[in-house]
Amino acid sequence: MIVYATHAGGRYLPLSESLKEQPEGKRNLYVNLTNQCNCACTFCLRQKKKMAESSSLWLRDGEPSVEQVKKELDAVPWEYIREVVFCGFGEPTMRLPELLALLRYVKETHPGMPTRLNTNGLAELQYGREDIAPQFEGILDTVSISLNASNAERYYELTRARFGVKSWEAMLIFAQHCQPYVPHVVLTVVDHVESEEEIAKCRAICEARGLTLRVRPYEAN
Repeated sequence: MIVYATHAGGRYLPLSESLKEQPEGKRNLYVNLTNQCNCACTFCLRQKKKMAESSSLWLRDGEPSVEQVKKELDAVPWEYIREVVFCGFGEPTMRLPELLALLRYVKETHPGMPTRLNTNGLAELQYGREDIAPQFEGILDTVSISLNASNAERYYELTRARFGVKSWEAMLIFAQHCQPYVPHVVLTVVDHVESEEEIAKCRAICEARGLTLRVRPYEAN
């Protein structure tokens, strides 16, 4: 499933089914670009292979082209959409050129539509350069970055990031690099994965760097 909406109980529905179940009101439109990820988080459903591949978010027919996604976006009933969120079963920045092209397309075709990227914040490590955040200027309204832990060792224990313990600091630096170019920079931790004490430490880290922390609910299935 390339574009979808979320519903109660952690369900992902095509827009047509979403509108049947909830005919009134606006909802977020999620765009799923890839199965690839440079983390292997212990709490992620991707780690349960059978469950991952049975999910409606698993791209069974390969990654969609930019033109395929544009076609799906063109068919969306935009009067029901509140925000476009690039977030799927994989890490969206693994397909950075396609992500940027589609963010531009949303803003060109629907200039007032808010856009958001949900990411692990490791794009600078993935591509070995620090010029990524400026490319979001004018096309991305919110970047939501998975903080996950209050220190590098715990972060690596949870995420098993491809780049090792240096990933935690790189993720925080990426968040700060985004601040001049993206209006809303939010870091997140997962409820029930970390203790209240650990979440408090994460909040203090965000406050010290001028960032916002959001505690998001754990999805068990």
